[in-house]
Amino acid sequence: MDSTELYFPKELSWLSFNERVLQEAADKNNPAVERIRFLGIYSNNLDEFFRVRAADVKRQITIAQNDDNDAEAEALISLLEQIQQKVVHLSEKFDSIHKDVLKALARYNIHILRKDMLNDYHRTWLRNLFVNKVLRHIAPILIDKKTDLLSRLNGTSVYLYVAIRREGRNPRFAVVQVPTSEMSRFVLIPPEGSRKKKQIVLLDDIIQLCLADIFRGFVKFDTLEAFSFKMTRDSEYSINDEIDESYVEKMSESMKQRLIAEPVRVIYDTAMPKDMVNDLRKRLKITSLDTMHAAGHYRNFKDFIGFPNVGRDYLEHNKLPAIDTKKFSSYNTVFDAISAHDILLHYPYHRFLHFTEFVRQAAFDPSVKMIRINIYRVASNSRIINSLIDAVDNGKKVTVVVEIRARFDEEANIEWSKRMTDAGIRVVLGVPTLKIHSKLCLVTREERGSLINYAHFGTGNFNEKTAKIYTDFSLFTRNQELANEAVSVFDLIQYPYRRYKFQHLQISPLNARTKIQSLIRQEIQHLKEGHKAAITFKINNLVDKELIDDLYRASQAGIKIRGIVRGMCSLVTGLKGISENIEILSIVDRFLEHPRAMVFEGGGERKVFISSADWMTRNMDNRIEVGCPIYDKNLQQQIVDILEMQFQDTLKARVIDKDQANRYVRRGNRKKLRSQVEIYDYLKKLEETY
Repeated sequence: MDSTELYFPKELSWLSFNERVLQEAADKNNPAVERIRFLGIYSNNLDEFFRVRAADVKRQITIAQNDDNDAEAEALISLLEQIQQKVVHLSEKFDSIHKDVLKALARYNIHILRKDMLNDYHRTWLRNLFVNKVLRHIAPILIDKKTDLLSRLNGTSVYLYVAIRREGRNPRFAVVQVPTSEMSRFVLIPPEGSRKKKQIVLLDDIIQLCLADIFRGFVKFDTLEAFSFKMTRDSEYSINDEIDESYVEKMSESMKQRLIAEPVRVIYDTAMPKDMVNDLRKRLKITSLDTMHAAGHYRNFKDFIGFPNVGRDYLEHNKLPAIDTKKFSSYNTVFDAISAHDILLHYPYHRFLHFTEFVRQAAFDPSVKMIRINIYRVASNSRIINSLIDAVDNGKKVTVVVEIRARFDEEANIEWSKRMTDAGIRVVLGVPTLKIHSKLCLVTREERGSLINYAHFGTGNFNEKTAKIYTDFSLFTRNQELANEAVSVFDLIQYPYRRYKFQHLQISPLNARTKIQSLIRQEIQHLKEGHKAAITFKINNLVDKELIDDLYRASQAGIKIRGIVRGMCSLVTGLKGISENIEILSIVDRFLEHPRAMVFEGGGERKVFISSADWMTRNMDNRIEVGCPIYDKNLQQQIVDILEMQFQDTLKARVIDKDQANRYVRRGNRKKLRSQVEIYDYLKKLEETY
């Protein structure tokens, strides 16, 4: 059996994941407004896919061709063709689902009006809005022979390609940017009659309606036509090696490369005339390796993630109020609580406020001497960083490790670094050759003449915003063996040339891979000795071939393996004699599944871990990641119970089979069970019995 049968291509697997998001938009059991938001999530995901993964395939093709590696180039070109075919197929599904969702919204008296659906009242009101609110934000690009259009466009905005036509002359073209950064893309028209009917017009259509007001007096025209398009650029960048530049300066300069990077995808309105399509293709220098295809009327659909609910509350998911756990709230301070017992939180079911309180109290507690934290992504108005600044004002030593290469958050992290440095925080920019992806926070207190460390180990970012929509685990512990190893992680980041030993923690790139492999081998040995053996894991992506091979060997030995993989999965289940004992599910629901957890039965001595790392080569070998054992038996059981609920999900779980066809788990005679709701109820009941 060759490798093409053993490993599903990760890029196609990623598209399969995004198809699961599209299934949520198609699901009529989801509220109508949530369905259109899922279309926005799908679009945003696909945009990032082309910026990162498709762009990487394109770069690999160029490298293979330059190296005269014809076989590799041919294989990569075939993969790119499969990607393009899959995307076209998904785009057709997207358009069909979009039409169905619009009908669903209309049944609740919410209407998205296109330009050709507007009556005189709408046109008059919208033209007035355009002149007074919109026009000030528009500066069209008039294209001539000297115009380098590619350098004038960014990869995040939606544009209108405009044909300026005069009888007897060749058309002239222009580009208008839809100013969604200056105002909402969704405009609610005041009711003309019945107040039940909610009518929304997109900014794109308002501009198309008022095109003449933009160009009149500047160019002559008989007719104007405008159609939307969007270009996606390669998001990769390189860091130059000039020794006289600071690391921040190098990163800032590297960010500019994205503004001039080559396009990897252009999508445009299906109704755009052929002469306009051809001119656009030429202007953007589209090659055979790039994706350019027609799609629906609207581009940059990611804005629909924020589609407003102008109707009844039931058009959105019912709110699940975050749980205020008594393990914290029944104590005077967070440090009293953590001293009493290890605490495991599961966001967004639990309040993220418990973590922000951990940092806030540390900022003014007289006993606290030092705070250390590493930051990957934070909220735009971060209470955590504000508390760290307060801590400096209160005389604490504060060290913040900032990963300024967090993809698409680089500029924000550079600005945070500058602000914290100005406030007196010691900012460490990490290891130039390794991304720092761990989720550590360490508070050092003086207690009875000794320094005691309180540690936080997590699977998600310290971000108040995403903590409301991403599911993640957070462990708070006063276990000094774990906390002291966390100190060593911060030392490793600052002094990577030193040697460190970690007995408890799984640290990438030092020992995480070997520790996981050892745990898998131990399960095989336990089974051979007649003891209980099984492997259960939950991760975002499973693409590392070395770890996949280890799972194949465990399956061949007879180990029952169950996994929950949200995104990419290169492991192929159901291969005779290889992976018959492996079951993989994926769950897509209202919250984004983000935790990483592992359970090894250990011959009756169960071992449970949470981690910041996915099972990808980059996470094992090219990043600093931290996996932490859960030693408290009750907390171990919580994680096991939560994973079990997800394996019992009969509504939102899909089977990841060898074809990755996204078949829903067969319910059979089992009751309807939606694991995210079940987990919330489970955690609430735990609070009642505490």
